[in-house]
Amino acid sequence: MPPPWPRWLSWSDAVFGFEPQAVIVAALAAVAAGFVRGLAGFGLSVVLVPVLQLAISPSAAVLIGLISLFLIGLTDLGRVRRDADRSAIPIAVLAIACMPLGLWALTALPTGWARMLIALVSLGAFVLVVVPLGKLVMPRHPAMALSGFFTGFFGGFAGMPGPGMAPFYLRGRLEPKVARASMMAIFLVVTPLTAAVFVWLDVGGLPEVELALALFPAVLLGDWFGHRAFGRVTPRQWQVATALVLGGAAVGALWKLVV
Repeated sequence: MPPPWPRWLSWSDAVFGFEPQAVIVAALAAVAAGFVRGLAGFGLSVVLVPVLQLAISPSAAVLIGLISLFLIGLTDLGRVRRDADRSAIPIAVLAIACMPLGLWALTALPTGWARMLIALVSLGAFVLVVVPLGKLVMPRHPAMALSGFFTGFFGGFAGMPGPGMAPFYLRGRLEPKVARASMMAIFLVVTPLTAAVFVWLDVGGLPEVELALALFPAVLLGDWFGHRAFGRVTPRQWQVATALVLGGAAVGALWKLVV
């Protein structure tokens, strides 16, 4: 019986080792994720991984998200050097130290549980960003320590370092361009090391690397549009947009798991 997709799509299975439908889903999600990342400074993997893991294994989706984050981060080296806050340094160091714990959780859990918890990571980040904390304000250093821990854990477990650091930067007093650059700096350090550990431990390999490279033009296109939109919104609109991104990605992933 011939496959239910056009003949010209059959190359994807031979080259990447994934079903053609999964490649199509990945390409569409990559454009949307790139736009979100360009607008918010984070969110690429928050959008990409929960959608992609519904078509391929969670570990493969996480590795593709990490590689995509690193590749798009290379386009922002100038912005990072110019605008990033020094808080990015200790948070990145802590994240690297805590990443193996998240990777262990990803490989130890059954696939169904991993998919559900990855979606819940996005939902939890949305809650932390938008729910008022009243007059309770955590001192800067403990807040940075928690941010580093969860950035590393979520990076290793879900390929989403963003939700771990987003509450710290979105609730802080840094202006949006500094917060965005700081998160981008952390991505640049954490994601290649985490991806390298994935490959070294044989959690993923060449097929995921190939698909991530093939998706990069789609990510780059979405990111370009996101950067253009960023300069046209106010700081308040930027915060609202990032919160909506987190909530929408989480609800969409959970809905797909249930229906």
